[in-house]
Amino acid sequence: MDLATLMFVSYRAMDERVIGAMQAAGFDVTPAQARLAQRIADGGSRLTDLARQAQVTKQTASLLVAALEEKGLVERVPDPADGRARLIRFTPRGRAGAVRALEVVAAVEREWEGHLGAELTGSLREALVRLREVTDPDG
Repeated sequence: MDLATLMFVSYRAMDERVIGAMQAAGFDVTPAQARLAQRIADGGSRLTDLARQAQVTKQTASLLVAALEEKGLVERVPDPADGRARLIRFTPRGRAGAVRALEVVAAVEREWEGHLGAELTGSLREALVRLREVTDPDG
């Protein structure tokens, strides 16, 4: 298998664990909704920023946000820096879901470190960060 496919297999394994845990905890989110939600900044994010970061169209991001709003996980509020703009931010329930997702990610990373060892895990993280720096213009 090529390197990108190997990375994708690990990504999908993490994704499935997180989505499964979220659904088991009562957060009925799809993988696409979760991928968008994981990019919401602490103080909120503009729709255009979420779309760019998630590499989806603004229309797709809008549909995903609307679905998350319907589930009570996010809300749109005025942007204090620009009264014409709106921010998407987590509701308290959405924040609880985000915390749960981060707990699952940390647990899976601990499992992976158990398989790889601390040194190899650190090297893998360093290598992936370097790749991100040259492949992701938003870094």
